[in-house]
Amino acid sequence: MEDRVAFKFVGRKVIMSLRDRVCETPEELMSSELFLTVLKRFVEDLKGKRSALLEIFGKQIDEIGDRDILELGQVFRNLVKMPLETVARLMEGWDDLVPRRSRLQTFVEGLYNYWREFERFIICDSAGDRLDKRPYRTFASTIESLTHLVRQAYRDIEENITGMHPSVYRQVRAGAEVAVIALPKDTGLPGGSYRKLRDVPMIRQILLYPPLLLNPPMNKRTGKFERIPQNPLELMEIAPDEWLCYPAKVGPLLVLVYVHEKFYELGLSLCNLFELADDEFLDRPVDAVYLFGVPSGALDGLAPMPTVFCDDEQNGLLVAACPNEDQFGYFGYLKKMVLTLHNVKVMKLGRMPYHGAMVRIVTKGDRSLTLLIIGDTGAGKSETLEAFRTMGEDRIEEMTIIADDMGSLDIGQEGSVIGYGTEVGAFVRLDDLQPGYAFGQLDRSIIMNPSQVNSRIVLPVTTYENVMEGCSVDMVLYANNYEETDEEHPIIERLNTPEGALHVFREGTAMSKGTTTSVGLVHTYFVNVFGAVQYKALHDDIARRFFRAFFEKGIFVGQLRTRLGIPGWERKGPEQAAQALLGMIADR
Repeated sequence: MEDRVAFKFVGRKVIMSLRDRVCETPEELMSSELFLTVLKRFVEDLKGKRSALLEIFGKQIDEIGDRDILELGQVFRNLVKMPLETVARLMEGWDDLVPRRSRLQTFVEGLYNYWREFERFIICDSAGDRLDKRPYRTFASTIESLTHLVRQAYRDIEENITGMHPSVYRQVRAGAEVAVIALPKDTGLPGGSYRKLRDVPMIRQILLYPPLLLNPPMNKRTGKFERIPQNPLELMEIAPDEWLCYPAKVGPLLVLVYVHEKFYELGLSLCNLFELADDEFLDRPVDAVYLFGVPSGALDGLAPMPTVFCDDEQNGLLVAACPNEDQFGYFGYLKKMVLTLHNVKVMKLGRMPYHGAMVRIVTKGDRSLTLLIIGDTGAGKSETLEAFRTMGEDRIEEMTIIADDMGSLDIGQEGSVIGYGTEVGAFVRLDDLQPGYAFGQLDRSIIMNPSQVNSRIVLPVTTYENVMEGCSVDMVLYANNYEETDEEHPIIERLNTPEGALHVFREGTAMSKGTTTSVGLVHTYFVNVFGAVQYKALHDDIARRFFRAFFEKGIFVGQLRTRLGIPGWERKGPEQAAQALLGMIADR
């Protein structure tokens, strides 16, 4: 890049900050500070491995220094425009490259792969330059040009080394994987400690190249989020150039999610989960603030786990924080805290939050049903609904997702119960999906920890309009993943009284699926440690009112035995649960 492009390496990420333009020719690219830095890091990596590829320098490994690497950079600048034989003649001391042609080619391929192993991000601050005039087109073309340029330079060098043209070209992503426009924005936050956030750039546009494969440091979540009396913002300093703000539309709420560069890959993955707030939405008051990746140690001693939030009643804000430590480098800590803040806020408005999935189903016979399945992570909600969708293709006209994981209920006119969602995407276990499902969604997906237990996929599944439409609920089911079925325990069991139903939901029994550090049979109040537990007295009052409303309106309340937590039933259980649902809907 040119001098106007700054960059930094953070772990296995390279973050490029730019304005106006990037390099436009392979020669510019080969001359850039970023290329030379990557080249030096690659050589140092090979030196640590005592790699035979370093024979291209024509000297002992321990003798290779910075000057040699700079000269190799000049070799590559020449190789983008002339054959290896010519380069060897022109450059003193590099005439042995011709007999080492094969080794040099392998070195180039290794360097190319080394670059592509980094998670690559571009942050564009377009304020005051030509990107403002046509931001989407100019921004997109700038990012695309970088990808083409890197591939062109690689191919030109390869062809000038080998003297051959490949017969197969693979168009891999060689530039940025994610790019954003981030601008200063007045959020209307109050003064005091909140001033620390004023200079953090706010994301206004994201360009994503799926499928995106990420390997964050953790693959599961532990503990619950603790409510503390002190505003965590008071306990830390914020370096604005190390943070980005993702303004999220979470159901009806505006949540500002501030993400530290250590976790950019997780923060930017929010674009597949929560709608990015537009300028009109940003005119409303902020409901909550979440700082994901605060300085290590800032939250020590505040709670058993340093994943905390504060109810700033004076300013009408919820404020949450999570440390920038590897053990918290899991998307679940990001998503679930945001949803915890949502749940607390809606309870204060008199609504009942739920941990579950809600869909509106229209059959070919023009019958409609709004179904809410409440259950813990790994209970089989998403898996059952996906099996339902697949198996019911011949009988279902339309199936609209209102909520994939969390939402809220309100009581409308004449006592009807109205359901809303929060997310436009889903964060789903790959292990339990229908075979082939994930591959069918690759063109939109972000995949995390694909080689590990609890590997996940983040993908869009609905629209914000669907999330906020408000649908009258017809059926409420508890996802029971731990019980076998028999004559006394059918797949779908109706609960006959508000008290009996409340007992089942309050107990929140589930077989842990390894999505957190808990194991075996667990009990969680309303399967919702995300706000309901922290405000249990408030939630209990709300729940009693809503369960009375369920039965007064004749809403079907029961259990759905998915058996997802029983070995051997991981796929058959949700499939049979889906079949039972199809039969019930057909009989209505």
